[in-house]
Amino acid sequence: MTLIKSISGIRGTIGGNVGDNLTPIDAVKFASAYGSWLKKEYNKEHPIVVVGRDARISGAMIQQLVMNSLVGLGIQVIDLDLSTTPTVEVAVPLEKADGGIILTASHNPKQWNALKLLNHKGEFLSGANGADILKIAEQDDYSFAEVDDLGSVTTKADYIDIHIDEVLKLPLVDVEKVKAAGLKVVVDGVNSTGGIAVPKILKQLGVEVVELYCEPNGHFPHNPEPLKEHLTDLSELVVKEKADLGIVVDPDVDRLAFMDENGEMFGEEYTLVACADYVLSKTKGNTVSNLSSSRALRDVTQKHGGTYEASAVGEVNVVEKMKANKAIIGGEGNGGIIYPESHYGRDSLVGIALFLTHLAEQNMSVSTLRATYPSYFMSKNKIQLTPQLDVDAILASFHKKHETEEVSTVDGVKVDFAESWVHLRKSNTEPIIRIYTEALSQEKADALADETINVLKEIAGI
Repeated sequence: MTLIKSISGIRGTIGGNVGDNLTPIDAVKFASAYGSWLKKEYNKEHPIVVVGRDARISGAMIQQLVMNSLVGLGIQVIDLDLSTTPTVEVAVPLEKADGGIILTASHNPKQWNALKLLNHKGEFLSGANGADILKIAEQDDYSFAEVDDLGSVTTKADYIDIHIDEVLKLPLVDVEKVKAAGLKVVVDGVNSTGGIAVPKILKQLGVEVVELYCEPNGHFPHNPEPLKEHLTDLSELVVKEKADLGIVVDPDVDRLAFMDENGEMFGEEYTLVACADYVLSKTKGNTVSNLSSSRALRDVTQKHGGTYEASAVGEVNVVEKMKANKAIIGGEGNGGIIYPESHYGRDSLVGIALFLTHLAEQNMSVSTLRATYPSYFMSKNKIQLTPQLDVDAILASFHKKHETEEVSTVDGVKVDFAESWVHLRKSNTEPIIRIYTEALSQEKADALADETINVLKEIAGI
């Protein structure tokens, strides 16, 4: 069982010992640290915080602890109850709030939960802000409100509907065109809040919806990470229903993956590629994804005359690079779409609306659309090292071995070859190096990964 404190929030498994797991004490402590930071940061006695959660079994318990800790600090809480990560992000500026907390462990299994923290723009906190909150938590530096100054909780349970309305108002979302396409879609909501939000937006787009695991009870029917090996039920139902496509999201609805009419994965990496292709065809501009995302986004961006840039891994880093590069769309290769016209956060509802408009406009099957994009294949591995080894020195040696190639050290070491790349990143919590490779075939991607592992072992002397 684990408790992980980081600049982006706190996450852990439910139960166990205080400080080792995400216990009620830890939830109260961290929520209080965030609330205390917020009051100091904005110099307000009664700031406003939006709180929402996915459908995890522990969600209601953690939410009550978090909200009442904020109330104890004199904070006004807007309770969205069952919600999605992007919905909370959208709600913060709409409510003119000072911050937000999302209670979700994203794609982690049901025993996990987390507090993800937002600023007044509805964006994830910077590393410096996160470090300040961790310091407050470590020092127990809280000052709670007296009885006449306690905060309050206001419930607004219709924000998924408001979020959907905001998405459908986007200029590049053509509701009538999608309705005219007469699409049939199978939705896997992994028994979380995607089971509420995704069918709702599809029905407003005139799509015939077949629901699979859309009851938001927190009992995930399969591993909630939306990868091919976890989605056999969706694949079978798409074929059985003769659907045009399948849609799957993770428990908090910020990762989006599609399945074609044959029950084959469109590819998580290609969610962003397809949406970017559509947006760039209508609006000239630039794109950003992280260093571990597919090269296909670069190819599509250049096809439309734009500039592509890569950021360090992590949504905060992608957003920062997008703002600097004036990117009109970006995200991460795990199916995360960030469309600034809506907001600076990964949003599956935005991705669905853009993708279906693109599909309807192209008037082709999902498999045919996928075939129009460059085909790249990825391999993801890791190498375990002993704690005594100097990981930084190993990465530096790998860099030196490839110094004649195009190399980035923004986040670990990434080496770009003519038809492939390898990206090495060290873990912050254990002595391992993560190895990502991409090439023009799965065999070549796997071979590059094996070759890289052998080189690292040789450098490390293991």
